[in-house]
Amino acid sequence: MHRLKEDIKNKTFHKFYLLFGEEDYLKRMYRNSLKKAILADSDDINYSYFEGRNIDILQIQEIAGTLPFFSDYRAIVIEDSGLFKSASSLPDYLVDVPGSTVIIFVEKEIDKRNRLYKFVNKEGIVVEMKQMKDADTRRFIAVMLKENGRQMHKNTAEYFLQQIGNSLSNITNEMDKLVSYTYGRSEITADDIDAICCVQVTGRIFQMIDYAVMGKRDKALRLYHDLLELRESPVSILYLITRQFNILLQVKELAGLPQNGIASKLQLPPFTIEKYIKQADRFENQRLKEMLDECVEMEYRYKCGMIDVQTGVEILLIGLSMSGKKNINV
Repeated sequence: MHRLKEDIKNKTFHKFYLLFGEEDYLKRMYRNSLKKAILADSDDINYSYFEGRNIDILQIQEIAGTLPFFSDYRAIVIEDSGLFKSASSLPDYLVDVPGSTVIIFVEKEIDKRNRLYKFVNKEGIVVEMKQMKDADTRRFIAVMLKENGRQMHKNTAEYFLQQIGNSLSNITNEMDKLVSYTYGRSEITADDIDAICCVQVTGRIFQMIDYAVMGKRDKALRLYHDLLELRESPVSILYLITRQFNILLQVKELAGLPQNGIASKLQLPPFTIEKYIKQADRFENQRLKEMLDECVEMEYRYKCGMIDVQTGVEILLIGLSMSGKKNINV
């Protein structure tokens, strides 16, 4: 990352860059910063963009070999091509790319055994854009709040992250909505977040299980049907419920470790651990194991055509809500 920032700052460029990873916001930001620095004041006559898995390698070769028009550099962006997970002849062509051409690859996933990856890693700069650590995410939120003349209590910021997740793209989109919604006042509250923000599916699954375990069957089913109306697949919902009980069981078994230790072992954002602990405390260990087994059994039944998956998820929620508080560890 340091070398990438230095190239942008000093406007001295490598011929190849690969930006990959799960944090789309950072990939877009550095892609755009590179493009702006490379092209300087020239127009888009020296810029080419390719996207998708059916790009024309020969066309890229032709453009890459063309000298820039009234500019020091030509920029080519190749995005979501899948070239770093499959065989291609592109490395053979890239050997002869002139120093005036800069190619920026932007990918979600890569295979480090891939020939193109090895070539770019040797001849250019490769940067993985990971999700920010919690402290950096909080600073990011603080900067956004300050730039927009807003304030948010620490507890409210934690609640915001729990509802939205730590994707910078989601945070940016939802913060923009909150700023508009709170026009005329400085403080953003939890009520504002509830009123205007799009809660991520995992947050709804969390709340759905909470309602069910408290015996609030109608509310749990309403959330489930809301997810279906948002075109979430029942199969995906079943997967997330199974994942949730698996996490809760592991959190339960790791009781006694510090929260950061639990987060590290389970590879979860640290700001979510307290919430997982509180939900896990609602269950006896045996009940968590039973629910996990029931989820696995339901998946088996629908895959064998024994039950409709949408109905199967409803049965799981009803069964959990009927057991209600008698299964809660209080």
